[in-house]
Amino acid sequence: MTVVKVYGLPLSTCTARVLTCLIEKGVEYELIPVDLSVGAHKQPAFLAKQPFEVESQQYNPPISTIVYELVIKGMYGMTTDQAVVDAQSEKLGKVLDVYEARLSENKYLAGNSYSLADQNHIPYTFFLMKTPLASLINSRPHVKAWWEDISSRPSFQKVLANANA
Repeated sequence: MTVVKVYGLPLSTCTARVLTCLIEKGVEYELIPVDLSVGAHKQPAFLAKQPFEVESQQYNPPISTIVYELVIKGMYGMTTDQAVVDAQSEKLGKVLDVYEARLSENKYLAGNSYSLADQNHIPYTFFLMKTPLASLINSRPHVKAWWEDISSRPSFQKVLANANA
């Protein structure tokens, strides 16, 4: 099994959250200290490891906005703000470019085992795939394969079956 590298301080709330999950799941990890007091997290070497600069959760903000504009507003007869869709699509595309690179090396976002990192993406991506912007996923071969894998898992298929009941 791949050892997960965690960059941070053990008592950082975000690092502690990650470490707690890894320990609960019995995942082997290596903690690599990052000295925030000297700005180590802003240095190019660190940013290369963490391309989103702040945190990895840069997926939900743009995709949730896109789904709201293209799906939810349509359900309520509201008008889509195309400028918002375009701006958020550009942001989401940048995230997906990073995912494409990551998924060219690993089957899943956090390594070669399915995890909460992948599961978290299913609900909004499901709705995105019902729009013309499914091309954001389908145009990236590794992201597309990953999506087909995670969306076909029995757990999500059961959610869909329950929704159609």
